[in-house]
Amino acid sequence: MNRISENHLFDIDGSVLEGGGQILRMALCFSVLTKTPVRIRNIRQGRKKPGLAAQHLAGVELMRDICQGRVQKAGLGSTEIDFYPGHIGHGRFVGHIQTAGSITLLLQATLPVAIFSSGPVTFDLRGGTNTDLAPQVDFLTEIFRPNMERFGTSFDFDLIRRGYFPKGGGQCVVEVTPVQSLRPVTLVDVGTVSRFFGWSYVAGVLPLKIAHDMSSGAKSILNQINSGRADIEVYKESMDMAPEGNCSGIIIGCETSTGAILGGSALGEARKKSFQSGEEAALEIKSAISVGACVDRHVQDMMIILMALADGKSRIRTELLTMHTKTAIYVTELMTKAKFNIIEENASVIIECIGIGLRNINLLNNARSY
Repeated sequence: MNRISENHLFDIDGSVLEGGGQILRMALCFSVLTKTPVRIRNIRQGRKKPGLAAQHLAGVELMRDICQGRVQKAGLGSTEIDFYPGHIGHGRFVGHIQTAGSITLLLQATLPVAIFSSGPVTFDLRGGTNTDLAPQVDFLTEIFRPNMERFGTSFDFDLIRRGYFPKGGGQCVVEVTPVQSLRPVTLVDVGTVSRFFGWSYVAGVLPLKIAHDMSSGAKSILNQINSGRADIEVYKESMDMAPEGNCSGIIIGCETSTGAILGGSALGEARKKSFQSGEEAALEIKSAISVGACVDRHVQDMMIILMALADGKSRIRTELLTMHTKTAIYVTELMTKAKFNIIEENASVIIECIGIGLRNINLLNNARSY
């Protein structure tokens, strides 16, 4: 392995654009995939409490472990780290957030790395499963995963226990089988709505009526899009699955005639009517459908890294770019040779990307060693 000088680090300013944890996660991911040592400074400079919080530190350590790398200056509150990637391994890796920090954000960062691992990877992730300012785990499995599968890869997900704010304590096990490469995706025709589906839930001491109200709020909006039936399951989490804390939330999906899967979600809030939370989740789908988008605003930025790694040209129609997506494109173009082209068409956008066609040399080398 060619060693790069300790002083020769690819410099990344974490304060640009979104200015949060996303730059850190994506920079580490590309660092591992391209074998580029990085210095990330001004970490989370755009947040009230800059620097690494518990979930970010857990992500850094998990990324270090999966690639047998080294990290310097990483601790709670650190605003600068140096990261030296090694070779992507395989086996079981633990990501333990000591708070209710988001498990899904851990997984977002490490999934692309696991896809290009030298063998099957199992993640044991602990922290928050349904938290604010991050996708709920159900959104990741039911909305993002079908979109990810278009690129020719997937993951198995086993939810052991849910974790809510402020205690966390959730756990899931994720299994990833590596692939040789990712195929490009063309998704520009949303077609017509085929069905709506979803889940509205409460946990702890919260009454089931809250979940029914969220479902009703969602259906009031979904019926404006399509008068067909919206199949939203209303339920209360068992004490075994959610032993601590109170929480309510809703996750909605929309499948179209062309196979597009769009989603919307919301968590219940004490200061907000449950009906309104349901409406807000459904409005995210309505917003996407109204402009012909084939992925929703939350999946939009998650597709960027997959498009960049794919072998060929991808084209996806979306709503106008979110700040998260602009940040994802910025970091991707900074650290790879992938090129994006944004074509605005009325209220929608087509994101085009010529991917770098990354090949899984780790898998090839591992196969030769047997």
